[in-house]
Amino acid sequence: MLLYGLASLVLGLTQGLSNNLITANLQAAQGHFGATVNEVMWLSAAYTATNVTATLLLYKVRSQFGLRRFAEIGLCLMVVVSFAHFLTSDLHSAVGLRAVAGFAGAPLSTLAFLYMLEHLPVQYKLTVGLSFGLLGSQLAVPLARVISPRLLEIGLWHHLDMVELALSLMALALVYLLPLVSPPRVKAFDRVDAVSLPLLVVGMALITIVLSLGRYYWWTEASWLGLCLAGGVGLLTIFVVIELNRARPVVNLHWLTTYDILIFAGSLIVARFVLAVQTTGTVGFFQTLGLQNDQMTTMFWLTLLATAAGYISVAFVNKPENAPAIHTVAMLMIGLGAWMESHATSLTRPHEVYLSQVLITFGGAIFLPSAMSWSLAHVLRTGPQNLLSYIAVFLASMNIGSLLGSAGLGSLVTVREKFHSNHIVESLNLTDPMVVQRLQQYGASQARVLGDAALRSGEGAVMLGQVATREAYVLAYNDMFRVVAIASVGILFLLFLHVLVARLRANAARNQAQAA
Repeated sequence: MLLYGLASLVLGLTQGLSNNLITANLQAAQGHFGATVNEVMWLSAAYTATNVTATLLLYKVRSQFGLRRFAEIGLCLMVVVSFAHFLTSDLHSAVGLRAVAGFAGAPLSTLAFLYMLEHLPVQYKLTVGLSFGLLGSQLAVPLARVISPRLLEIGLWHHLDMVELALSLMALALVYLLPLVSPPRVKAFDRVDAVSLPLLVVGMALITIVLSLGRYYWWTEASWLGLCLAGGVGLLTIFVVIELNRARPVVNLHWLTTYDILIFAGSLIVARFVLAVQTTGTVGFFQTLGLQNDQMTTMFWLTLLATAAGYISVAFVNKPENAPAIHTVAMLMIGLGAWMESHATSLTRPHEVYLSQVLITFGGAIFLPSAMSWSLAHVLRTGPQNLLSYIAVFLASMNIGSLLGSAGLGSLVTVREKFHSNHIVESLNLTDPMVVQRLQQYGASQARVLGDAALRSGEGAVMLGQVATREAYVLAYNDMFRVVAIASVGILFLLFLHVLVARLRANAARNQAQAA
């Protein structure tokens, strides 16, 4: 049991670090490839696009060919891609390799679950098993930022690739050495899949690219974003029309549109949206102030410990009937943490947000396993034939929720920064003695390098503009934290409403049974 649990942890870390080591070091990628922020974002977008679409294909592949074979092929491909990264010196090749890595790593999250559940007693599979099965991939988020500074210090960019290579080799060895009980194989593919699967893959990939890159190229500025969005929506619409009229659909859309599954998918998307405050919010805030990962290491260590503590503690109370109480505690902690961070200034430093970060991280850690436990118990009651559709909606909701969170919160910061910048600039009156004094101070600071008084005055104006922009960003991030806090309260209201509706439905069903 311990050996299979260790294998689950390694597989989860391999999947999580494969992408998070890149997203945590985009500034290093800019220096390595000599690219802009928008250009290096393609590294993450390419991985996410192929990973999401390959995850949707995984379940048919598993049914017909077996997950183990797909995992072995995928991990061998990951090893080859990791080696190829050492030979890559241009961004275009690196983006292509990240796309292949996303496809190859698709089965790892499912494997992490299966290895954790393999030898656990039945009574622990939906409690301890689900929590610990998620642990590896979630620990990878803060762990990537903890280990990155030292890796870049001793070996620059390619030492990040070396970690991915080492984990891929370890995961491949574990998959070969530790067999899983494989369900009987059945024929899952038919001729209609030759039409519907490409529609699903390309449509989801286009939507993913738009969500990943929209706030960087800006939604209304780049015409190709609109074309990608229109193409993705159109292809997915055709896919839905085909699937609704199939005897063996890729995903059971009729079942997915039931009340309970819509509630589950919606709760996951909203929760992942709110939890994007950690990376898009707090980390983005400190990076705006000029801090790097090595200056936030202690904060990342605390979030790493809070993640582990959350998943371990919820494992022992993670029962479907406890889900509403767990979700209430989780949303209260996330909302409180976000509200605490909404009072930041340009002098705020990481040690001042330790408590709020622990609250947000712990709340997110206890939310996800309980949501999955409740929904999986419901799926098993309706019949195992819907299990593959459930896993598809779970992983898709996780990915889409994260993308929506990063895109939505990041766009909110951009819009609010422009709003606050306008107000700040309007208040800078050159007849104000304090403004004049500040300009003189900034200009005087350049006296040793600039002898011309006019140049010093112009440089002082530039520096004042930079300070105004920084303060506008601080106010914009505070607005974002307040939105997350308010959203957490809104989620609590919807949770109470859902519990009330569930109780009313249960009472109605009981009364109807007694009357019969």
